[in-house]
Amino acid sequence: MFDTMLDVRLDAALPSRPSSGGAVKLTGIRKQFGDTRVLQGIDLSIRSGEFITVLGASGCGKSTLLRIIAGLERQSAGSVAIDGAVVDGLPPSDRDIAMVFQSYALYPHLTVFENIAVPLRMRRLTRLQRLPGASMLPGVRRVADGIAVAVRDVARTLRIETLLNRKPGQLSGGQKQRVALARAMVRKPKAFLMDEPLSNLDAELRIHMRAEIAQLHRQLGTTFIYVTHDQAEAMTMSDRVVLLDAGVPIQVASPNVIYRDPADLRVARFVGTPRINVVPAIATASGIDVLGVKLPLSCGLPPGTKLQVGVRPESLAVARDGTGFSGRLVYQENLGADLHLHVAVAGAPEPVIARCDPNVGDGLAIGGELRLVIAPGRALLFDLRGGRVHPTQNGGVLA
Repeated sequence: MFDTMLDVRLDAALPSRPSSGGAVKLTGIRKQFGDTRVLQGIDLSIRSGEFITVLGASGCGKSTLLRIIAGLERQSAGSVAIDGAVVDGLPPSDRDIAMVFQSYALYPHLTVFENIAVPLRMRRLTRLQRLPGASMLPGVRRVADGIAVAVRDVARTLRIETLLNRKPGQLSGGQKQRVALARAMVRKPKAFLMDEPLSNLDAELRIHMRAEIAQLHRQLGTTFIYVTHDQAEAMTMSDRVVLLDAGVPIQVASPNVIYRDPADLRVARFVGTPRINVVPAIATASGIDVLGVKLPLSCGLPPGTKLQVGVRPESLAVARDGTGFSGRLVYQENLGADLHLHVAVAGAPEPVIARCDPNVGDGLAIGGELRLVIAPGRALLFDLRGGRVHPTQNGGVLA
């Protein structure tokens, strides 16, 4: 899959390259450890060259799923196919994929050059040819020279060519991550699996590496399957997101759809910072009553039906004309570019958060009263169990 990557530079404006394989299909994947069901019937088709992220809280089964694709774990039921060929019986070394781990998994006694070269040495040299002093054997020098060229090219791609003679103990966290990426990339796999690779980095470096990984994917056109619990990573890098909960995919969609059109309340609550506001509501003959304010949304339910309404913080605004619902300001978060107002509202289970322009905070005081209005068409309706309720055609459109 990485057959064209050796000439790629992260700082070069190159067009996207066509993918040469790496489609992955999961059919009925289940996994149990004793009586514990970790994965409960996962069906998923990953397109060749797609960047797909498996997102979920700790313990939801996302890393187990990645290890099953890699062949490091055997599923209890179901099958894994790569480019149309079922690989259930194949060991990891024969699946033509590469994996980057959260812990980097670098050999501490080897240099950066030697760490990156390990996959190529294992595949291109026999056990005898890998022995110390075997460089004089016929053909070994030619193979070793080819490995050196590949290592230096991929190191240049990730801008770590000046680190090749160092050992892992002499590297920063970000440098170690680049070495782990280079080691996976150098052997040109069909699919690239990443298990929370940025979780050990500081916040600023995570942001930087997110951009680099996304750009690298665009340039290579390679299949990336990425596992994380960090919604920012999933939302900023992915073509599609698989939101996993208790071993079950509850929504598979683009980041924009996941955010704006969540399948249920679990999805809405998991994605979004600050959190989505969820308040009680009641269906009426003329719309939805939300904290005493009528919204012109018809959901086709009998009047009196209890509902829940989800509103993203950016869909709330401070009203100056007496409209909306009233509350008491209990906390302000001034983040420079944004102002988060925490407002205690009668009937709401917890303070409602509104994301505003910082200038809106002028004249507001903790403990003071203010009114909030919901942007038209931006309310998300849910039943009491968290299932999505969609407005009828005559009742407005969700953004």
